[in-house]
Amino acid sequence: MEARDHELTKELDATLHARRELGGEYEPALIESFLEKVEQRMDATVDRRVRRHLAEQRMTVARGARPGRSAENFGERFGLGIITLVLAIPLSAIGAANAGIEGLFVTWAGIVGVNAVYAFRGRGVLGRREKAESDWEE
Repeated sequence: MEARDHELTKELDATLHARRELGGEYEPALIESFLEKVEQRMDATVDRRVRRHLAEQRMTVARGARPGRSAENFGERFGLGIITLVLAIPLSAIGAANAGIEGLFVTWAGIVGVNAVYAFRGRGVLGRREKAESDWEE
């Protein structure tokens, strides 16, 4: 178990202990506080990984090698994945609460659809990559 996991475990234990002492009326506030700490931890981890990846990419370019195809849009793909997973939780709850299991299926179909459209954007009919036009290129 990593040190970060140990700290998060301690935070969870403290939250549960506070819940026992304060009672159920403070439970939403305690849960929200704990989830904010988890979100901050995730944001810091994502930021650190993206910075590391960008530094590696810069080093590759500085050495004269061309970065690999998968490295070109790593930040975009990773960011979209994180955002859709984070948004999936409240959207699933809303869909399930309002329309039951059908609403849950529609919600996840939308999430999968957004990710599929992003994954296949810029591809031709046969799946070959088309040259993307950019405002930066002349």
